[in-house]
Amino acid sequence: MRALKPVVLAMALAGSASVDAAGLPVELAQTLQQMQDRLDRLEVRNAELERQLAAPSAAALETRVQQMESDNLKLEASFASERLSQDEPELATRLKAMEADMGRLGPAGRLAEAVEGISAGGALTLVAQHASKLDPAATSDPSQLSWRGDVEVGMPGGEVGNAKGQFFFHLRMGQGDGVEQAGGSPVNATAFDATHSDPSNVHAVLAQAWYQLNVPLPLGGFKGASREHLEATFGKMDPYGFFDGNDASNNETTQYLNLNFVHNPLLDAGGGAVFDSYGFTPGMRLAYVNETNAPLTWGVSYGLFATGGGAAFVDSFEKPLHILQLERTHKLFGGRDGHFRLYGWHTGQGTVHDGSLEKQSGLGVSADQRVGDGIILWGRYGYSLKGAPMYDRAVTLGASFSGSYWNRAADSLGVAVAHLAVSDAYRATLADPAGAEQTVELYYNWQATPSLMLTPDLQFIRHAAADKANGNSNVAGLRAALSF
Repeated sequence: MRALKPVVLAMALAGSASVDAAGLPVELAQTLQQMQDRLDRLEVRNAELERQLAAPSAAALETRVQQMESDNLKLEASFASERLSQDEPELATRLKAMEADMGRLGPAGRLAEAVEGISAGGALTLVAQHASKLDPAATSDPSQLSWRGDVEVGMPGGEVGNAKGQFFFHLRMGQGDGVEQAGGSPVNATAFDATHSDPSNVHAVLAQAWYQLNVPLPLGGFKGASREHLEATFGKMDPYGFFDGNDASNNETTQYLNLNFVHNPLLDAGGGAVFDSYGFTPGMRLAYVNETNAPLTWGVSYGLFATGGGAAFVDSFEKPLHILQLERTHKLFGGRDGHFRLYGWHTGQGTVHDGSLEKQSGLGVSADQRVGDGIILWGRYGYSLKGAPMYDRAVTLGASFSGSYWNRAADSLGVAVAHLAVSDAYRATLADPAGAEQTVELYYNWQATPSLMLTPDLQFIRHAAADKANGNSNVAGLRAALSF
């Protein structure tokens, strides 16, 4: 040990001088004795420390156990009362404070948990139009004003194994039938006036209420790695929300107003699909979606929807509309998005040119392709395979342009043309058939505020209902769409 070195050194010096201990000087002897005493004390202290570190005494352990038991008794006594006390341990005080805070935030916390996953949105659309030529049988003024309100809510629908559900609800209300153009399709597809005896009595209609279950594939596989899934949807719905979609021409509140351009003319304006008065119907849809090569995807879907009285819940679910659709997304023109949909339909209650109902079937195509950063080209085609509708072939083509080309990125401009060829059965009933109804529409969306869009709209209709007796007409309008 380091403490021995001075003693050894002193003894060596003493030995080398051949002087015994009795002959050492008094001061040196005292110093050596003091150093020896300190060495003895240090060795005793080290031995005590080593003993304490090796095994604590039973008395020390007993003291620690008693202290812990005392602390536990204090905690139990503290939690027996909800009130805070200055004599409580710090842990109890902090926990009670946290419980009090959670109690105050409880309703908000439960509300946040309840609304998680819920989405909601709404829109208010007003349209003012003036037509140069009305339907000869119309009793309305050539200038008309209408409005429509829509509220949509999506909610989580729970989980079944790996499958995830979703609820969707859609409320619609409005006033005004819009301009009654001579023959042909409606020039204001936003017009919505619920049937009632008093036109000033406005009430909402439950337009849609459906449930959809998304099932990842393969069944029993790892959900996070799934690139394929099934969709099962049933309830009251808008079939065009799932079939005949088109990115550039699918929404009358922000795109084209003429119904010829909103959906395939043979199905909607031509009466191939007869739903309720507002265009909704109960039904079901099954779909398979493959995203293995995303963003390039493809899928197939089948829909079964009630028609006629069944669509309005006043008749049995018979003579329904069957529709089968193949669709894919692709990248063309430098990797720009495009969509292609091919579908066929058969219905037991399609509209004949004279207003009666019959079995009808047909084929349709809907495509849209972005060819520039702000340019989308689109088109639809419909072909009647069976039946005697007013039109048996229809082509609609259009283009939309982003306002970024003239430093108004939120604005857009759209133009479209439609050619609806008259069927032979309908042509035979006309004294002077025109061969086709032709429509041109031009609109400009001006984003006045983040929530308000104003849209001047012009339409030109040549030979409405393919009857030369109807002549040509122009319709000028202004649409205001408020979204929230």
